[in-house]
Amino acid sequence: MTQPRKRATIREVAKATGLSPAAVSYALRGMQVSEETIERVKQAAAELGYEADPIARALASGRTGTIGLLCGSLEDLWQQALAVGIGRALKDKDRYALILDAVGDPSREGRLAQQLRDQRVDGLIVQPVDPAAGFWADLCATLPVVAIGDALAGARTAGEVVFDNRLGTTMALEHLRDNGHHRLAVLTPTRSSTPDRPADVHVAAEADRLGLDIEMVTAPQSLTGATEVARDLLGEEKDRPSAVFCFADSIAYGVYAAAAEHRLSIPGDISVMGYDNHPMSRLLHPGLTTVDWDIDGIVLAAVRLVVAAVDGNNRRRRIVQAPKLRERGSVGRLAAR
Repeated sequence: MTQPRKRATIREVAKATGLSPAAVSYALRGMQVSEETIERVKQAAAELGYEADPIARALASGRTGTIGLLCGSLEDLWQQALAVGIGRALKDKDRYALILDAVGDPSREGRLAQQLRDQRVDGLIVQPVDPAAGFWADLCATLPVVAIGDALAGARTAGEVVFDNRLGTTMALEHLRDNGHHRLAVLTPTRSSTPDRPADVHVAAEADRLGLDIEMVTAPQSLTGATEVARDLLGEEKDRPSAVFCFADSIAYGVYAAAAEHRLSIPGDISVMGYDNHPMSRLLHPGLTTVDWDIDGIVLAAVRLVVAAVDGNNRRRRIVQAPKLRERGSVGRLAAR
């Protein structure tokens, strides 16, 4: 019977590369050595079949090698893409993502955040449902936390990759206004229990400045749920807005579906705008005009910040993502009435 192959040791990798075991260990973790050395060690480790023993590493370092990723709602296709990108980027840093879904529920978000801490993840990346929740301050005092999207109020995070929502909402609303739209519906995933999310607050302020008549409507990020909300919104012609601005492209897809059910053309009968530029948005007919937050840049920044914090770099950084308007065909010019 064939004997199982013996696991290669770190000393064998060190001998093959001419480095010390300590240097090899650092290289495998991407720490304190040059990129050239890291690549040389990884190549030798692959050729020898070396695999790090996660239990031994955790005992030796006090770390688990896992980073928690707490998503606001994985029904949102953009957040799914974000989770995929972060998981792959962490793997390249020899870390593993433990991904949990808050399903848009603030109370569930709090329970899951504390569960990840209790499971001894080395750090946490979160796109918060409720950035103003009181538990964040205590959590950040015991665990490196990097926030994506909104800053965590009253908490000292290890880093933040925040969206310039003031500029993003202004950009979207001015684009609709400049195309003649003054009566708008804004579909947001924000629940009544978390009314102070910055993007929603900016919409109300900009509506006054721009002279817009805006109705804020809560809509889930699932296609079925968003379609149901949009179906009611678009049903009566006399009450129908001329444009719908959605705080997630996934919600905008529901508006497309509801418009098709009501035999409404986009943008002839209703204009639609999104807010995150999911890759699918350019494949729609017409393509969805949306606000792009550079998901690749967000992934790289968040992973870099959390890994640095876990490795002991206590320099806190705040990275502000600037939006870009992606004009496609879903916003039409409304004739003066």
